[in-house]
Amino acid sequence: MSVTTEPGLLGARITLYEHALRLHQQHPDGVLPRDGEPYPDAERHRSRPSTRRAKDQRLHGADVAAILDKHFSQPDTRASELVDALGDAYVPIHRNDHIVAAALRANRQRVRETGRWLVRHGTDRNVVTVGLTLLTTDTAEDDIPLIQTIGLLSNWFGPLAAEALQRRREGTEALLWLAERVSGWGRVYVVEALCRQGPARSRAWLLRHACDGDYLNGYFAGQVATTAHLHEAITSADVDDELIDHTGRLLRVMADCGGMGMTLEHYPPAPVVLAAHAAHLAQQPPTANRYVDAAIIADYLTAKAPNRCGCTAEQRDHIVQKYLAVLDRPDWRDAVRTDLDPTSDFFAWFTRHVAARLRLGAFSDAADGDGR
Repeated sequence: MSVTTEPGLLGARITLYEHALRLHQQHPDGVLPRDGEPYPDAERHRSRPSTRRAKDQRLHGADVAAILDKHFSQPDTRASELVDALGDAYVPIHRNDHIVAAALRANRQRVRETGRWLVRHGTDRNVVTVGLTLLTTDTAEDDIPLIQTIGLLSNWFGPLAAEALQRRREGTEALLWLAERVSGWGRVYVVEALCRQGPARSRAWLLRHACDGDYLNGYFAGQVATTAHLHEAITSADVDDELIDHTGRLLRVMADCGGMGMTLEHYPPAPVVLAAHAAHLAQQPPTANRYVDAAIIADYLTAKAPNRCGCTAEQRDHIVQKYLAVLDRPDWRDAVRTDLDPTSDFFAWFTRHVAARLRLGAFSDAADGDGR
């Protein structure tokens, strides 16, 4: 059973898929600026009434499921006829059991083709979101490029794109491709999906590239450390600079992401990984980023009770001394003085808080002065 479509039905409006594709062509190997915002439906989306949203969260998506049930019960209806019906509905951006159940009640091929049409031709994010939800119930490999492209608009479509890709046989490679091109919340959704799949095919990437420095990394840093067996990687004989640097980012995030994800307090290998990172750091050439990560980790370990760091007092004190020994070396002092912008807000914060508490020699003059 096939779905009949009408070319040009949506007129001159640019579809969300076309919008994502054009931006990707301009930025083929990087993150879309501002996650592709503003989306083509931005004005329409802002003015949409919210009266259709049920107060009981358990009912979210039930009205969409009813629309789909009616649509799929009529064999001759076109996918395009769903556009107006879905326009004012409240459509969750995450997997929704009501909508998924409606998809599973219908003919599989028709659901697949309807989902494809809605994603490719929708000019409204509600319509595209429903189409993407339909594709999460399928495993067709042919849909991977379509899902990846719309997934580039990741703050909105990231959750369902990640869900749809992880169900497919080549999903890990598809998720890794997308992970390299999304940031913010979109990166959270994609990295969490990679962690759910296990590290067999993505471990090297998770250990070196998962954290991009955004504060939202706190939601998945602990998952990455445990899923990718960080403690084994950082203590092995085969360690490279990318792994060491990323370990520093992971530890920095996990040091202070309470309320978001796993902290060092709840990460059993914390003392082993911290000690290994400090030891490897001493063998690396100095850079400002390495200096800052190590200093923030040492500051957290110093400021918190040992058990809050996942360490005994003896372990904590030994690790802090190893970090401070590196940070106090002349070449490391010179590197951070040269590369860190003294006029930046970060420099002022770092000097007044981290450097002052640790009494870092590289910042002694700034700490005694006005923080610049």
